[in-house]
Amino acid sequence: MKTAVVLLSGGLDSATTLAIARAAGFACHCLSVDYGQRHVAELGAAARVAAALGAREHRVVKIDMGQFGGSALTDASIAVPTDGVQPGIPVTYVPARNTIMLSLALALAEVRGAQDIFVGVNAVDYSGYPDCRPEFVRAFETLANLATKAAVEGHRLTLHTPLIDLSKADIVRRGTALGVDYGLTVSCYQADAEGRACGVCDSCRLRRAGFETAGYADPTRYY
Repeated sequence: MKTAVVLLSGGLDSATTLAIARAAGFACHCLSVDYGQRHVAELGAAARVAAALGAREHRVVKIDMGQFGGSALTDASIAVPTDGVQPGIPVTYVPARNTIMLSLALALAEVRGAQDIFVGVNAVDYSGYPDCRPEFVRAFETLANLATKAAVEGHRLTLHTPLIDLSKADIVRRGTALGVDYGLTVSCYQADAEGRACGVCDSCRLRRAGFETAGYADPTRYY
């Protein structure tokens, strides 16, 4: 089996990405990041998803991006928007988050001898984050193949983004077909300690619309 590193947040998209990587025949080493986000319920969800989908390894790395703030997800003094998805880059954007997480995944990939990294970024039904765009993905893959010992020695790395062009409904359909239990996942920006969702943040709205459009019952627990 080929080895892959999968970034696993514990949300709907990353769970689907893990299922896709597993279905493609990869031995999956999952990486989650405790970056100082508002809640850690999603990390518990990531552990559940990794176990349910047969990950070879699940590792959690702690980096406190809350030291810098600048986002409603890392600074409790900034309110999470609840009025609906608006155009532009929202205050829930975390500066450099995907760049940092992919760099950590790249380090783990080198150590594990993996030439494949999977990440669940999406450029269709998303909240306007610049580090979810195809241009960013291509640029990071180029960086990875310039910056690593493995690539210099001929073992090029591929960055897989299987959800990049899918709608949220298509993601739900794909994951359901692959047996993902979305009741294990947490997507809410401000979930409570039990992992129950608020239902009104951008992430909740996009998730719920995905299930409705796909024609599946929403297994999300709301408070």
